[in-house]
Amino acid sequence: MEATLPTYNFTKRTLRIAVGVMFFMTGLCFASWASRIATIQQDLGLSDAALGGVLFATPVGLMASLPFSGWIITKIGSRKLLIAALIVYACCLVTLGLAQNTFQLIICLAFFGFSSNAVNISVNTQAVAAEELYQKPILASFHGLWSLAGFAGAGIGTFMIGKQIIPLHHFSIIFALIIIAVAVTSGYLKNDKVTSSGPVFVLPDNSLIKLGIIAFCSMICEGAMFDWSVIYFKKVVFAQGAWMGAGYTAFMLTMAGGRFIADWFAHRFGLKRTLQLSGMLTATGLILAVVFPYIYTAMAGFLLVGFGVSSVVPLVYSAAGKSKTMSAGVALAAVSTIGFMGFLVGPPIIGFIAGLASLRASFTLIAAMGICVTVFATKAKI
Repeated sequence: MEATLPTYNFTKRTLRIAVGVMFFMTGLCFASWASRIATIQQDLGLSDAALGGVLFATPVGLMASLPFSGWIITKIGSRKLLIAALIVYACCLVTLGLAQNTFQLIICLAFFGFSSNAVNISVNTQAVAAEELYQKPILASFHGLWSLAGFAGAGIGTFMIGKQIIPLHHFSIIFALIIIAVAVTSGYLKNDKVTSSGPVFVLPDNSLIKLGIIAFCSMICEGAMFDWSVIYFKKVVFAQGAWMGAGYTAFMLTMAGGRFIADWFAHRFGLKRTLQLSGMLTATGLILAVVFPYIYTAMAGFLLVGFGVSSVVPLVYSAAGKSKTMSAGVALAAVSTIGFMGFLVGPPIIGFIAGLASLRASFTLIAAMGICVTVFATKAKI
């Protein structure tokens, strides 16, 4: 007999709260790992180039999930997938703290990437369902909660580092928080009915591919900021003590704030103009931090990057969820997988370029991705 999950009576408000909690927990899980990358790099004695190679295991895990993502969500529904995938995601976080050598870390990161894709697809499918109930743009606000979680995760990570608490204990605490959150809110998620098993893999149409490319370019920049901003401030800006996290904090602050106004801005000025402006802000901020690698100028640059990347992904996902050629879950699986690949590929690319040239050179290349967002948004029919 198939096990069933409890479902409670809910209103659109309780659904929005439940989905918001899931977004927050997802962001907290990833930010907890990101906040301890420098610690784990030091503990395992990894160079920047070696760290870049290790981080590449995460997109490899995501790629492994690609053939199954659309099929899984049509088979069991986004609610069941989100509950299961988020628990696995949290378990994988703990294993990252258990890794004692480079090989173990690579294996754990591959599973971390695999589960992250399933979480990303299912939580955004739930968000699209909530947006349909409200009949107005609200998806960016969910991503704002993800960003706030990243901000909180960075603060918790800074506290843990200051108290010399090892990553394993840090990650175990986050795991417990996620399990509690899932247990409390899972019954209020939308129990989407499965109408068919669906194909193993669905090729997206041209409009979805274009949306995916825009998300890909923006998320390369976003992933780079998550994994390398602290290291950039340490090795390029030569920040000391708490100032090493100033750039990351500045980025997270404006990214979170930008997502809470993105829906209103896009409604007022249009999706195309919003995406064009986003790409320009991202490129300008990164170039500013590269040309003037000093604490205040680099912070100002990272503030612009935060504003720039804040609206791209939620607006692209919202557009994908309204696809007329396939279901919201399958469309999101296609677009989010393309986009999230950029989030995971960006950090290792920076590591490789830093090993060959410098971190400033790698951040210059990432700035080009911001320009690509503007170019592709201009050409896309959106």
